[in-house]
Amino acid sequence: GLVPGLLNLGNTCFMNSLLQGLSSCPSFIKWLEEFTAQYKTDQSQSPEHRYLSLTLLHLLRALSCQEVTEDDVLDASCLLEVLRMYRWQISSFEEQDAHELFHVLTSSLEDERDRQPRVTHLFDVHSLEQPEITQKQISCRTRGSLPPVSNHWKSQHPFHGRLTSNMVCKHCEHQSPVRYDTFDSLSLSIPAAVWGRPMTLDRCLHHFISSESVKDVVCDNCTKIQAEGTLKGQSIENQRTTFVKQLKLGKLPQCLCIHLQRLSWSNQGTPLKRHEHVQFNEFLVMDIYKYRVPVHKSSQNELNQKNSEETTPGTKDRIAVKPSGTYFENKIYYVFLHFKQPSGTKPLFMNGACSSSFLMSSGTFPLAAFPECSSPVYLYRLMAVVVHHGDMHSGHFVTYRRSPPSPKNPLSVSSQWLWISDDTVRKASLQEVLSSSAYLLFYERVHSRVQHQ
Repeated sequence: GLVPGLLNLGNTCFMNSLLQGLSSCPSFIKWLEEFTAQYKTDQSQSPEHRYLSLTLLHLLRALSCQEVTEDDVLDASCLLEVLRMYRWQISSFEEQDAHELFHVLTSSLEDERDRQPRVTHLFDVHSLEQPEITQKQISCRTRGSLPPVSNHWKSQHPFHGRLTSNMVCKHCEHQSPVRYDTFDSLSLSIPAAVWGRPMTLDRCLHHFISSESVKDVVCDNCTKIQAEGTLKGQSIENQRTTFVKQLKLGKLPQCLCIHLQRLSWSNQGTPLKRHEHVQFNEFLVMDIYKYRVPVHKSSQNELNQKNSEETTPGTKDRIAVKPSGTYFENKIYYVFLHFKQPSGTKPLFMNGACSSSFLMSSGTFPLAAFPECSSPVYLYRLMAVVVHHGDMHSGHFVTYRRSPPSPKNPLSVSSQWLWISDDTVRKASLQEVLSSSAYLLFYERVHSRVQHQ
């Protein structure tokens, strides 16, 4: 039930810990397999020396026991060599950061994908002379059809997600167009500690999406309103007001990497590391952090009226679903009523996220408690945790990860956890994992029967 360790080449624990974490994400390995499927291997030169994707795939397959290897300890120096070919100079004799290496890998994979041809060149005579004629394809002047764009090269890696940024004017309540930005990992700052309140991952996520005021922003709508009330020909200055800005998740990835920012600065300007424990769970519900397109007021009133009529006569515990909030929150509220919790106790779910006491006590998510139509859409399962021991100047990275599934049932998810420090591998308990001081968290999305996008 153990996996191979990785040789420490001299302060390469940052790379070893990250590779062990990535190897526990089956969707990422599957994507690498699909990404490298169209490569034509050159027999004269090993392909690992040319492509990062192939080098990474062979390492992760070996660490997830998908490739037979007789070695208990593997050498990952080939990854540093291929990264140097991608113009990344990473010294194995200096202190490095696992989160920075994660972005090096994802950005290099994106560069590798973008270098591949997405359509056949117009001067490719061979493809124009022997076209596969279909009506849906674009025809050129020689009446030859262009080959379809390969979906293989357009596909994003499973860590790719999108953030939404909403800007609303406080004065006229005009909302600017929603802005989308890509992300490979969610880098969460740890908010200030409050006495008597534990620091949880939910608090960090809520702090991440909390609204903030942005002053002195030009509002086109206020400027337009001001211009309508003045005489024609009179010049109008741009109206500057205060906007409320809020971040949310526009597109949640299949594999979610969460980075807890443990770097802080003292009053003297020296870097410090925050050592406090941030509570996290084996399962994570992300629906409350997902951006939803605003619903028109008339449509919302119709939905509320429909919800108020969904009562079951003759039963007191099945009340109408809560008329306010999102569809997900309404359904979760409906599920609350079926648990028949004792009076005075807190609900199992707060704002679409699970309470720590509920999940940490059982260690498993009660999916059977949800009707099929009411299950969370964006439910994630913890796959690996990277922990940093030490301070800002020196330290050591270790990884908690799941053991690979058995060959008899490769689609299953193992409940056995492993603790890995370079070439040392031992078994660990889930309680040990959840009590660790996490630096990187790797979650993978749990898909329901009816997949919602």
